[in-house]
Amino acid sequence: MLRGEISPLICNLSSLYSLDLSNNQFKGILPHCLRNLSSSLNILNLWANKFHGMIPQLCAKGSTLKMIDLSQNQFEGVLPRSLSNCRMLEVLNLGSNQLNDVFPSWLGTLPELRVLTLQHNGFYDLVGSRTTFFASPKLHIVDLSTNKFTGNLPFEYFQNWMLPRKVDAKNYTHMQASTTIWFGDLEVFEYYLYSMKIILKGKETLYQKIREAFAFVDLSSNEFNGTIPEFIGNLNGFQLLNLSNNNLTGHIPISFGNMSTLESLDLSQNKLSGQIPRQLMQLTFLASFNASHNQLTRPIPYDKQFDIFENSSFVGNPGLCGNPLSKKCENPEPSPLPSSIIEEDQDSWFHIEFDWKRILMGYGIGHVIGVVVGNIVTEKKRH
Repeated sequence: MLRGEISPLICNLSSLYSLDLSNNQFKGILPHCLRNLSSSLNILNLWANKFHGMIPQLCAKGSTLKMIDLSQNQFEGVLPRSLSNCRMLEVLNLGSNQLNDVFPSWLGTLPELRVLTLQHNGFYDLVGSRTTFFASPKLHIVDLSTNKFTGNLPFEYFQNWMLPRKVDAKNYTHMQASTTIWFGDLEVFEYYLYSMKIILKGKETLYQKIREAFAFVDLSSNEFNGTIPEFIGNLNGFQLLNLSNNNLTGHIPISFGNMSTLESLDLSQNKLSGQIPRQLMQLTFLASFNASHNQLTRPIPYDKQFDIFENSSFVGNPGLCGNPLSKKCENPEPSPLPSSIIEEDQDSWFHIEFDWKRILMGYGIGHVIGVVVGNIVTEKKRH
C-alpha cells in the first residue's frame, strides 16, 4: 500500500542490484536518472502501480538489466529506443499500459530476450514483413494480444526462433536472474524468479514461476487476417497458442496435429471454415480447445481428447454437428479404422479374391464336364 512518487535520490544507490516496487500505489513520472543505474541494476519491477508519462531512456550502453516489468501502469507514447542497449535483457513486460507505437522490430537485436509481452496497449500496423526477421534466438514467450496489429499472421517474421525445437519435458527449472554479490570476503548468490500473467481459458492467471521449457504465443484480439499458414504445425514445442478474435479465414491446418506438446489451442471468434481436422485427436496433452464462433462445418471429431471438451468449445458454428452439441449429424461419419483392422480387411479381401478364382476355375471345369456328359446322354437317346 505504498504511495507517492519515486524520488530522484534513489539514483544515488550506485550499487543497486534489484528494484522491486511492484503491486503498490506509486504514481508520477519515473526519474530519468534511472538510466544511470543500468550498469548495476539487474531487476526493475514496477508492475501494478499508477506511473504515467513516457517511459524514460532506461538503458545506457553496457546495461546489465535482465528484467524490465512496467506492466499495469499508465505509461503512454512510444518505446524508448535505448532499450536496444539492454543486451542482457531476458524479460520485457510492458503489458496493460497506454503505449502507442508500431511493432518494435529493433528489439530483435537483443540476443538474450526470452519473454516479450506487449498486450493491452495501442500498438498498430504490421508486425514485420517477409523480408525481415526477428533475430532473438532465445525468444519463446510472445504476447501481442489486444492491440491493433493488422496484416497476415507474423509467424514467418519470427522464422529465426520459431524453428522446430526439442522440448525436454523433464526440464522443470524456472526462469530467473541470478548473480553473485560480494560483501567483503563474503560471497552471496542472489536469484530472482520471473513471473507473469497469462490469459488461459479466458481467465487471467498469474504464474509465479515460469518453466524454462514453457513456450507460448498469444496474438488474440487484433486485426490479423488471411489464412493460418500450414507450416505452423512444424513449429513443435508450444504449450499455448491463441489466435482468437481476429479476421482469419480458410481452414484449420491439418499440420496442427503435429504439435504434440500443445496444451491449449484457441481459434475462436474468427471466420474459419471447413471441418475440424481429425488429426487434432492426436494431441494427447490438449486440455483446452476453443473453435467457437467461426464458420466450421461437418461432424465434430469424437473419441480420445475431444470427449473432454464442452459445448462452449464449438457453439456459434451453424454447420457443426455431433457431441457435445445438441445438433445431431444426419449422416455421421464413421471413426477412422485402426491400421490393424485395415490390414486384416486387406488380408480378408485377398482371400476373397483368391476364393473367387477357385470358384471361377471350378465353374469352368464343371461347365466343360456338363457339356461332355450332356452330349453323351443325347447320343444314347438317339440310339
